[in-house]
Amino acid sequence: MQWSLFVLILMGPCSFCLCRLYEYHYVEERKSWDEARKYCRDQYTDLAKVFNMTDMNRLNERKKVEAWIGLRNQSNVNRTWFWSLPGVEFNDSETEWADGEPTDTTSNHENCVFLRNHGWIDSMCSKRYHVICYNETNENKFHLIEGKKTWLEAQSYCRERHTDLVSGPTQLAQLNYEEFNTEIEIELEPVWIGLFRDTWRWSDESSSSFRSWDPEKFKDEDGKRCAMTVSNGKWSSDKCSNTKPFFCYDAEPGCNTTMADEVILINESKTWEQALTYCRENHHELVSITNRQQQRCAEEVAKQATSTHVWTGLRYTCTLGFWFWITDEAVKYDNWEPNGDMDEGDMDECHMSGAMKKSGDYKWSKKDASMKFNFICTRE
Repeated sequence: MQWSLFVLILMGPCSFCLCRLYEYHYVEERKSWDEARKYCRDQYTDLAKVFNMTDMNRLNERKKVEAWIGLRNQSNVNRTWFWSLPGVEFNDSETEWADGEPTDTTSNHENCVFLRNHGWIDSMCSKRYHVICYNETNENKFHLIEGKKTWLEAQSYCRERHTDLVSGPTQLAQLNYEEFNTEIEIELEPVWIGLFRDTWRWSDESSSSFRSWDPEKFKDEDGKRCAMTVSNGKWSSDKCSNTKPFFCYDAEPGCNTTMADEVILINESKTWEQALTYCRENHHELVSITNRQQQRCAEEVAKQATSTHVWTGLRYTCTLGFWFWITDEAVKYDNWEPNGDMDEGDMDECHMSGAMKKSGDYKWSKKDASMKFNFICTRE
């Protein structure tokens, strides 16, 4: 079973928003990470990628479970520096490393950065330091958190209570230590900032730097190289060969206004033949759904149906033994319920037509044509 969700992706802080409409799909079938990626690429665009907390919240609204997403630890890539706050890009020419930094001399990589005396210093992410959070909605943008935390704990804390860890040279240049009401010597004490590096990459090779690791559950171990959501909505990792449900995403545009105007829901329950006659006499035809955009438009109008399903223009021919659209188009794109299409054991069931669920995953299923449902017509 799959669940889909439109996602408005806001890339970066509000000062330079870029909005896109993506669709997430939750697939309950258990597959390995590689099998899940293949399924998503065959059916949609790819395994889900996540740009920011808006994405995470929308994913979590639908399902909080262990499920694969499209992030994988790549052994053949160099570690890359990222800022924690989405939309803030790391630039080598705008660094403020302390003398001799970054060092990265220990056997455990120093992948996180703290600030001391205005200089950046790399450190093991498990170390505990004070924290500076950034809040884009408050008049006071910067908040010193004196309780010492690991870097992941610091990131999680800042995102839950503010916007993120302080990120980027512009924000760091705006820091005024005298505004912090504290007794600690802030310029001499190490404080975490939002700079980190890793070898985790999205399966579609996009450059999104967003990470939402669970500080309690995530262990960056060699044997656990594939990312998954967990029950609290954050992320952990597991062996890629293990099987789990997964999230796909679809980058195709949704139902636009022009396409939406081409279909109409009829809130009357009729048999398939009656629905076909009604559409031809009053509009044009029962709807044919030959691509994902048309599917989305059908989903949008189906939400208002008063029956559990809505008739479409999908019909089965016993003579030739296949499904077809009444507009004579072949069924190349499909959205069948698992085991919901005509199989060899059903070849004698000659009075079947295709109906779509009015909600949930909007899957298609075969129905006896004498059943009565609402239906969708196309306009002239």
